[in-house]
Amino acid sequence: MNTLIRVIVLFALALSPAGLLAQMPPPQSEAAKQKEMKHIPAPDSPEWRQLRSLVGQWQGTVAEDGKKSATTLEIRMTGDSSAIMHLLDKDTTHEMVTMIHPDGTTLLATHYCSAHNQPRMRLVAAPGPNQIAFRFKDGSNIGPGDGHMVGLIFTFIDADHHDETWIYENNGHELPPTVFHYMRKG
Repeated sequence: MNTLIRVIVLFALALSPAGLLAQMPPPQSEAAKQKEMKHIPAPDSPEWRQLRSLVGQWQGTVAEDGKKSATTLEIRMTGDSSAIMHLLDKDTTHEMVTMIHPDGTTLLATHYCSAHNQPRMRLVAAPGPNQIAFRFKDGSNIGPGDGHMVGLIFTFIDADHHDETWIYENNGHELPPTVFHYMRKG
């Protein structure tokens, strides 16, 4: 009888919250959890590789309202190579950032505009050879009729030259595209 009581008591202790807690492995530190997280590889598509080839410093020109202006561009990888940061005219009042990143099997370009809105554009079929195109998907801070980017086309000329065609819509009508001509610095 003594043995039976001991077995019942041990079994009851094992099923009690304290007993179950004693059987659980000790909690992992945050560092240990991070180590166990699987690393997700950077995307690998022809478009992604071509866009990555633009990483670096660029200088260029753009014609707006009949006036030609100088422009600068910095393109770099960020987020453990999971996103491309496109930084136009850094440290100016019209500085703008476009973040290009994968979204499942496609790419998105989120443009942080000096118009104070954030249009998102998705990868679409390019209109011509050596081009990568994005078209408007959705965005934030865009009201009915508000002006916002609706398209972006990268045209690859050679390793040291590329053009960017920016397409803007205002009051539901596309304006003539603005074309930036860039040459790699250094």
